[in-house]
Amino acid sequence: MGKIAAYMIATIMLIIIGITIIGKGNQQNDGFVIAKSSEMAKKSLEQKQAPELNDKSDNAAIIANMSLDEKIGQMMIAGVSGTSLNGDNLNLISKYKVGGIILYANNLESPNQTIDLLNEIKTKNVRNRLPLLLGVDQEGGEVSRLPGDLINLPSNKHIGEQGNGGYSYTIGSMLGKQLTAFGFNLDFAPVLDVNSNPDNPVIGDRSFGNNPEIVSDLGIQTMKGIQSEGIISVIKHFPGHGDTSVDSHLELPRVNKSLKELHRLELIPFERAIQNGADVVMVAHILLPKIDPEFPSSMSPKIIDGILRNQFAFSGVVMTDDMTMKAITDNFDIGQAAVESVKAGNDMILVAHGYHNVITVIKALEDAVHNGELTEERINESVSRIIHLKRKYDISNRQTESINIRQLNKIMETAL
Repeated sequence: MGKIAAYMIATIMLIIIGITIIGKGNQQNDGFVIAKSSEMAKKSLEQKQAPELNDKSDNAAIIANMSLDEKIGQMMIAGVSGTSLNGDNLNLISKYKVGGIILYANNLESPNQTIDLLNEIKTKNVRNRLPLLLGVDQEGGEVSRLPGDLINLPSNKHIGEQGNGGYSYTIGSMLGKQLTAFGFNLDFAPVLDVNSNPDNPVIGDRSFGNNPEIVSDLGIQTMKGIQSEGIISVIKHFPGHGDTSVDSHLELPRVNKSLKELHRLELIPFERAIQNGADVVMVAHILLPKIDPEFPSSMSPKIIDGILRNQFAFSGVVMTDDMTMKAITDNFDIGQAAVESVKAGNDMILVAHGYHNVITVIKALEDAVHNGELTEERINESVSRIIHLKRKYDISNRQTESINIRQLNKIMETAL
């Protein structure tokens, strides 16, 4: 009986070992099935590259594994120089792990070069924990950054004159298709400013008009059209840049309106867009002395936390307009301005020009946490919103293979 018992125990052990091996093999196959197409292969690669966005971890678990430097990097949207990656640009991605990159016309020479640049950026970001937001100002009309012989989509003013919500939605979806074709995932559009001041030097035909009802209805449809293509829409420029008489790129605009007056005009489109699923709000650099005599809107807790977060119950991502505009740099230290912006409720700081400006802002935020001016819990709140946004839109390091401008134009001609 002793020999039989030993034999039975050995047999059972072998069976258990076999089951364990088979089980492990099945687990591997479940995680990374052999790809039957290039798209499946890409998805499998992405699972290895950014497991935190593909597994079932909650945001808190991801954040718990991030360093302070990494979290602050995620709060940055940085501009880059040139038409390919240089040493400074690589540092922004690899060393500082910025959360997003904005490109301008001077970065975009041709369709193929643009795709190559975006693919290169994504490739360099592969080892980072989180994928990048890749954005551009593609509003239609004069503010159209994408290169090549693309059909130029109409301005918001033209859309407003048509007064057709379906047409506005179609334009939004065409903007989304354009960005998707190039490999972007975020559009700094639409403009929801009510163009109430005919002398406004910066909004003009970028607005749907001077009627807040029209701006609301058509702006929301353009936003939804952009979102329908899997592109993040950024509504701007909260709380409203339509009644300014100076350009915030050049100086700090001043609007002498009370909160009650803003609610009757400027705030209407933003509140309604938030009620209709806006994901990201960009805050303008405008001084509203009757609400906050000290800080412009982009740095004002009374405007961001007070109106946007509390009154409008907005729980999405809030970002500043470009902090290198003279409205900021002529009146504030850019580093301290960024700290005040985060204290006021911003989640992301846009620094569109100058590598050293980006680094200055990152260091200022780090120092503010170390000296107690900002808490790490406050940083975590913003990073959680950023991760949620990236997960919602399935942002990844997916490469864009090529673009067919003729085919894209044909789609737009048919739709329009």
